[in-house]
Amino acid sequence: MIIAKIDIPDLKLLKRGKVRDIFYINDNKLLIVSTDRISAFDYVLKSLIPFKGVVLNKLSIFWFQKLNVDNHFLTDDLTQYGLGKYNELKDRSMVVQMSKPLPFEFIIRGYIVGGGYREYKKNGSISGIKLPDGLSEGDRLPEPIFTPTTKEETGHDRPVKFEELVNSLGEEKARYLRDKAISIYKYGKDFALQKGIIIADTKFEFGEIDGRVILIDEALTPDSSRFFDLNEYNKGHLMNLDKEYVRAYLLNSGWERKSSPPPLPEDVVKKTSERYIKIYEILTGNKLGSG
Repeated sequence: MIIAKIDIPDLKLLKRGKVRDIFYINDNKLLIVSTDRISAFDYVLKSLIPFKGVVLNKLSIFWFQKLNVDNHFLTDDLTQYGLGKYNELKDRSMVVQMSKPLPFEFIIRGYIVGGGYREYKKNGSISGIKLPDGLSEGDRLPEPIFTPTTKEETGHDRPVKFEELVNSLGEEKARYLRDKAISIYKYGKDFALQKGIIIADTKFEFGEIDGRVILIDEALTPDSSRFFDLNEYNKGHLMNLDKEYVRAYLLNSGWERKSSPPPLPEDVVKKTSERYIKIYEILTGNKLGSG
């Protein structure tokens, strides 16, 4: 079942994001549904990616349950909320605690790839952080770097310096979030390496409940992270198992990035879906649909 959007007559829609549809369950719980929409360069593409929403949902749940960090996940058992009758929600939805999202994305880079590498080639730095000369795409950084951005509802996110986080959130909270984001990334990176996967970079989002900071949105998915096959990496090949495959296609398609992107060719859709499924199965050890 490929899902472009979800309507649930029993629930009030809070918002439709680029990928997720979010509904109120009650005053402190939300239903988050991951669709098969895909976005790139701040545009939602016309094409849908089979199984994408299922992978995002199930892989996020896997990490929420594994990571030693407070997070918003409560359950993916919808029967207790009277939602079991909606077959389209199966495997692609979760019930979460409602929180106040912080207006930043907390990005950790352990390797120099993608947009970070493109920026480095221009000025030798990423988000104002000077990096060693002579780095090639895919090189591991001496230490992971923290490059937060704003989280914009429309348009491009804007890089922010740590001092701006301090001014907005206070020094104690800013340092906590920076250190927590780096520690989560390091844990995920070490775990993935044992499975033959490199997590090159990732982004996290956090929210607050009565002053308590929790991890929200998603965690270490192929939408929010860049994954490389370790064996191919050791041979000098950067084999992406994430959304970068779509970004690379669009960058080479002739699209000018000032209008809605063209539909993806059938083979790009198929290969993107295969990459999402593969990274889920490698990291969790489960076949899709089996847990």
